Amino acid sequence: MLKAVVVSCAVLAACVVALVWAEHHASPWMRQQAVKMLENRFDSTAEIQDLQVSFFPTISAHGTGLSLRHHGRTDVPPLIVIPEFWATESWRAFLGKPWHLQSVRLRGLAISMPPHREGPPALKKTGEIPVQVDELTCEDATLEILPNDPAKLPHIFVIHHLVMHSVGLDHSAPFQAALTNATPPGEITAQGQFGPWNIEDPRETPLSASYAFKDADLGVFRGISGILSSEGKFGGVLEKIEVEGETTVPDFEVKISGHPMMLKTKFNATVDGTNGNTLLHPVLAYFGRSTISATGGVVKAFSTKGREVVLDVSASNARMEDLLALAVKSDKPLMTGFVSMRTDFDLPPGEPEIEDRLKLNGRFGVTKARFTDEKVSDKVKDLSRRAEGDPKDEDAGSAVSALSGHFALNDGVITFRGLTFRVTGANIQVDGTYGLESEKLDFHGKATLDAKPSQMVTGVKSVLLKPFDPFFRKEGKTELPIKITGTRSSPSFGLELHKH
Repeated sequence: MLKAVVVSCAVLAACVVALVWAEHHASPWMRQQAVKMLENRFDSTAEIQDLQVSFFPTISAHGTGLSLRHHGRTDVPPLIVIPEFWATESWRAFLGKPWHLQSVRLRGLAISMPPHREGPPALKKTGEIPVQVDELTCEDATLEILPNDPAKLPHIFVIHHLVMHSVGLDHSAPFQAALTNATPPGEITAQGQFGPWNIEDPRETPLSASYAFKDADLGVFRGISGILSSEGKFGGVLEKIEVEGETTVPDFEVKISGHPMMLKTKFNATVDGTNGNTLLHPVLAYFGRSTISATGGVVKAFSTKGREVVLDVSASNARMEDLLALAVKSDKPLMTGFVSMRTDFDLPPGEPEIEDRLKLNGRFGVTKARFTDEKVSDKVKDLSRRAEGDPKDEDAGSAVSALSGHFALNDGVITFRGLTFRVTGANIQVDGTYGLESEKLDFHGKATLDAKPSQMVTGVKSVLLKPFDPFFRKEGKTELPIKITGTRSSPSFGLELHKH
């Protein structure tokens, strides 16, 4: 009995010594095998600064300083950098093929997709070591797609939590990811498929997923506010991702007007990793009873750091009152009607408010226009009565027809050229400016009227003006130089006879 106990203790001691010896000597061998496997699977040169392996009670490993350089390139950042990682594997999985790592945990994974380079040398491959990871988790990862032009900004995705299952380079793997979007700040969750990894060109690795983006605060953008939510899907390859989705902002507000309103959009976009730009084709925005379409992109600014929004914006039968609610302070819109327009939209990056940075250049037309302010409406009625030659006609209408013109927004001031509108008996054509912040009006032009000057007034004034009628008549119409000044809430209409 005693002999058996002694023998058992000796065997146990021998096993312990063997395990200790194996752990001590296996780590360099395992590190060598891991480097060999990574170089084959990723077509890269690999480095692992330290790897410690334990065999009891299961096989486990802890490593630091893992890096991969695709095709051995040193002119760009490493393809993959992992500061620290852990892995576990059962003995049964270790003895079979492919190797099945039960779990792999990464900290600080950084993937940098290099730009294309003609004719990079492929590394010589040795024996293949098949490996599959049952579950991979990662905290604080980044995916950076470097543009072909080094002067342009890379496109960076920050992933603070990632889980993948059945991970292997020869097939796609399901994933769930949680991201914190930097601008505007908010949480994104996504789930879908990633892979298989494209060994020759990692930027061509496919992916597809659905996403949800919640509680994004638009207040970080100067001049607007609101809380945005979005849902949709994306797919393609890493260097060119197609995105399709919808957004909702229940309380969207342009601060200069102070009118919160529901804003919804539907969009299709391409995130182009070759240059870091996002191309929009198109975006449909819905607010009030209006729809606006925009195509263009969010691109690298030429003259300063950051991204510039460059769009071609158009609308057909939008409502004037909806557009004014976005840009004008008044609680009640100055005018109603149906608007058709097309404009260039250019919003460069910078610190000033949106209305001071935004540049517009386009044309518009309004049908069935009507002034809502009683003072303005009364002035238009008075103009119409006098233009018809019957100042006492109380039935003259205030509807404005054929309102159109060219407009340009720069430094918070809208400049109108060829602004024309017609009321019964009169056609008005003016050029001038309107300040978004000051609300000041400064327009000058001419009024072409049906009536003679003497017919626009009554009594003694009419008699005194009759000798001057021929001086203002041209082709059967009266032309008078006019000005519109004052402010939006208190406009002033007058003659500029010294210019005639």
